[in-house]
Amino acid sequence: MSLHAWAIFAGFWVLFVTTPGPNAVNCIANGMTHGLGRALWGVLGILTQAALFLTLSAVGITALIAASPTAFAWAKLAGALVLVWLGVRTFRNAAVAVTPGAASGGSIYGRAFLIATVNAKSVAGYLAAFSQFVEPGVPIGQQMWVIVPTALCLTTLSYTGYTALGAWLGRLALGAIMHVRLRQGVALCFILYGALLGLLALP
Repeated sequence: MSLHAWAIFAGFWVLFVTTPGPNAVNCIANGMTHGLGRALWGVLGILTQAALFLTLSAVGITALIAASPTAFAWAKLAGALVLVWLGVRTFRNAAVAVTPGAASGGSIYGRAFLIATVNAKSVAGYLAAFSQFVEPGVPIGQQMWVIVPTALCLTTLSYTGYTALGAWLGRLALGAIMHVRLRQGVALCFILYGALLGLLALP
């Protein structure tokens, strides 16, 4: 991959991972609820999904999924329902007292991986990366040595930043009614994202 192609890809990926979406909302919620250290398990879950999708995109599986409009629509609808369910659950539990660090790292990791996987933005982003930025005349293996570290490093920086923001907001509002309002706001974001994805999945 040429330096020019890498710069274009890196610029795209910065926009891809810094644009607020379900992953960013979940990172903020994790930081608010669990504190920065434990919430980083969520970032690891996103990175696992990113590595998986990069690999699948390289071998063409995500392109095959997107090539079937019916299967892709059902996948988007399922993802939308998961986000709405998470939003409703978070909203109902917003007023419940939370002990920072009470959740296990595994549960935080699993939830983040699930949200990242069902997010239609992820599939679209990886498809765009491999349809627009991979150079056809260069072996894909050589390009993956550049694409994967770049994508994972930028993804780590972005979602660690969102997690730190959530932890900071959580410290500011801990024990105050504002904390409940912030958690309710995050829950409404999940519901909104889920509803929009569901509408986009409909024919």
